[in-house]
Amino acid sequence: MTATHVTTDSENVGRLHLDRLTKKFETRGSAPVVAVDAVTLDVAPGEFITLLGPSGCGKTTTLRIVAGLEEATGGHVRLDGDVIDTMPPQRRPMAMVFQSYALFPHLTVSENIAYGLRIQRRGKDETEAAIKIALTSMNLLGLENRSPHELSGGQQQRVALARALVVQPKVLLFDEPLSNLDAKLRGAMRAEIRRIQRRLGITSLYVTHDQDEAMTMSDRVVVMNKGRIEQAAAPADIYFRPATVFVADFIGRANFIEVVPERMEADGAVINALGREMTVPAHPEVRANGAAAYLMLRPETLSLAVAPAGGVGSVLRSTFHGHSVDYEVETNAGTLAVTVPGPEPRRLLAEGANVTVTVDPARAYVLNKD
Repeated sequence: MTATHVTTDSENVGRLHLDRLTKKFETRGSAPVVAVDAVTLDVAPGEFITLLGPSGCGKTTTLRIVAGLEEATGGHVRLDGDVIDTMPPQRRPMAMVFQSYALFPHLTVSENIAYGLRIQRRGKDETEAAIKIALTSMNLLGLENRSPHELSGGQQQRVALARALVVQPKVLLFDEPLSNLDAKLRGAMRAEIRRIQRRLGITSLYVTHDQDEAMTMSDRVVVMNKGRIEQAAAPADIYFRPATVFVADFIGRANFIEVVPERMEADGAVINALGREMTVPAHPEVRANGAAAYLMLRPETLSLAVAPAGGVGSVLRSTFHGHSVDYEVETNAGTLAVTVPGPEPRRLLAEGANVTVTVDPARAYVLNKD
């Protein structure tokens, strides 16, 4: 943990590969529960990957298999090309930051940070130097002799992170580490974790149920469902170019209008929706074969304007948030959610108002029905 970026051939250290990982839990009197189902994922050195999905999707079990805390039923975990399936947790060149921080209550801040170094039997001088660097990097100077119960939640989180980083792991694992913090502190810690991770270039695998964390911190987000990976992509691609209807519906909010693509062009699928023909970017598997598809519209990509009677839709209800207004608009295609950012007071729409709904085709997307 130095003040500069790690340069020890980081491009070739910390490559993590999950090869068809499977985990089944036996149940009495019924078929085994498949928690992780043939998950394959390649994590590049220094990459920050977040596993995201609903409860029971397999994200935490996957993380625990990587850490060595769970034994896979099938598949392999490889680190820098070597299979580490049988390597016990304490011997894996990894460190984990837990949701509960897992600090030792009877040890001081310095002693907690030094714990991993002492397990590795580092020398006294090396240990003391590493602790000092860790305390400085984590803004913990002056707190080294305090017990965990004398620290705030944010300070405890920084101690847990310092303890993980001080052993210089090849891979850093996070198990919902910010879920116990209040919203403001959680936002600050997101930025702090990401800043440190980028500076040190440590491969990181992060588990969370918080979509904001996943979207703001990650190089790639891995959306899981029923033990499988639905999509692994950059946050913007996950949001604007989801691979499946599940991903589109799970991430943020989305409207879905059933359409039948008339033909495929270089720019996407030609469809009819909300009273107009438009060409919309489409998933590569969408075809103009007469099969129904979904037009996905994010609420903030739609715009509204007052229209005379007989317009495209009418406002069912509105919710004013100050920085934005959420509208529910009834149309022939169903009820649409529309978000208008930075509303002007004189242009607020009353419930019952007739409106037109304008779609920006470049910000829409056509998906096959799952």
